[in-house]
Amino acid sequence: MAQQRIPAPAAATLAQAFKALGDPIRLQLMSMIASAPGGEICVCDLTPAFTISGTTISHHLKVLREAGLIDGERRASWVYYRPRPELMRQLSTLLSVDESVPA
Repeated sequence: MAQQRIPAPAAATLAQAFKALGDPIRLQLMSMIASAPGGEICVCDLTPAFTISGTTISHHLKVLREAGLIDGERRASWVYYRPRPELMRQLSTLLSVDESVPA
């Protein structure tokens, strides 16, 4: 079976996403956002889950947003975050393992 190489533009996008996810707090935030009921979560529900300041949470969310992993939408006083499906699919495809190949 031939190995497949990721096209350079996709590799650059995915590398930026992996870099953003390289921080434990951002990985936890991404996990909470991706698993949120209804597909989105308010920053007001994210902040109490951590022992760091709201401004630090905002910084981490900005990094995730700039990496293309999440989108944010302001509603009144709060911002609601949701994962970007296309990039999530690309990450999932890249990380999937062909189970028919012996380890």
